Amino acid sequence: MAYDNFSAALRTPAHPLAKPGYGKRNAPDQHPRGEADFAHLRTREAAVAAYIDRLPEGTAIGYKALAAHIADYGQQACGKALNFLSDAGHLRRIKEHLQLDDNTFRWVTHTFFSRTPREDDWWRRLVDGMRGIDLTEQEREARQAREAIETALGAGAPGAPDAPPVPDSPAPVPVPVPAPAPEPEPEPEPERASAPVTSTAYRALQRLGRAEPRMTLSAAECAALEPLAAQWLARGASQEHLTRSLTEGLPHPLHSPGAIARTRLEKKMPPEPIQERAHVNYAVMVCASCEVPDNVSPLTRGICDDCREDMSAYEAAEEAEVTPGHVPDTFRRVPAQVDTARRADEARAAGGLRSRASGR
Repeated sequence: MAYDNFSAALRTPAHPLAKPGYGKRNAPDQHPRGEADFAHLRTREAAVAAYIDRLPEGTAIGYKALAAHIADYGQQACGKALNFLSDAGHLRRIKEHLQLDDNTFRWVTHTFFSRTPREDDWWRRLVDGMRGIDLTEQEREARQAREAIETALGAGAPGAPDAPPVPDSPAPVPVPVPAPAPEPEPEPEPERASAPVTSTAYRALQRLGRAEPRMTLSAAECAALEPLAAQWLARGASQEHLTRSLTEGLPHPLHSPGAIARTRLEKKMPPEPIQERAHVNYAVMVCASCEVPDNVSPLTRGICDDCREDMSAYEAAEEAEVTPGHVPDTFRRVPAQVDTARRADEARAAGGLRSRASGR
């Protein structure tokens, strides 16, 4: 079934980032984005895939995070959609075993997404080629790419180009008429200043007034505090962390938001991050649903056999327009209307008590 319209799923607030080292990863060698990228999917999977495709690397794309930002679907619906996206070749979950410079080890789980559907062999080659990757450098490049996109989006539309010169018209035939009085030359129009390019730190300060109106800063204050805010972001603080630190627990009354912002930026500055390099020394694909590794249970299109049986049963029920079992509110677009009194009578009857209607 081709999708009709999922634009409502795209108009969402800022999507949260995953913990460092986790979250979405873009698969390499994808085709350019087009309108029919997910036309082969059903409505639900197409909406979720289009939303994920537009998220930057490092964002959280678990079913809970998706359900919180896609209005039409709940947690269970988003979880099912991720399974079917894996089956269609758009998504794989990969666990990476990292070795740090101090010879300690840890596991991280990345969800790789490709708008171009891939076969199992392609995904296996991707996993096999991950050994030795410097994950720290990969994270740095992804962060720089996100900051470049944010700066470009905040720069505003460039000024209109100059109009092309008008070609000279042919000389008119002279006519014996009196020459008109010379008209005064028009004053030149002032040049339009192009929109200034603002940094991520400046825009974070600029938006403080949205979270707390009393912390609205002037342009001069934002410019003066921009270097301090940039240090916060360079040390790993998110824009949400910066906003909370500057807007929570404010005194009342508040007379000088700029002075309070400077004091907090200086005294609550996060520590320098530990620059430990992490290399992938082992990677394994896991089931998109239950995360069992493929060296424990064989995976077919990113799904283990047990989870695939559940998917097949659910898909057959959907095609027959019969949803198996009880459908919770988290799977419905609109919560079902429940007859509370009838449910209460059923519960009392199951416990051997008389219903309220017959007891009165």
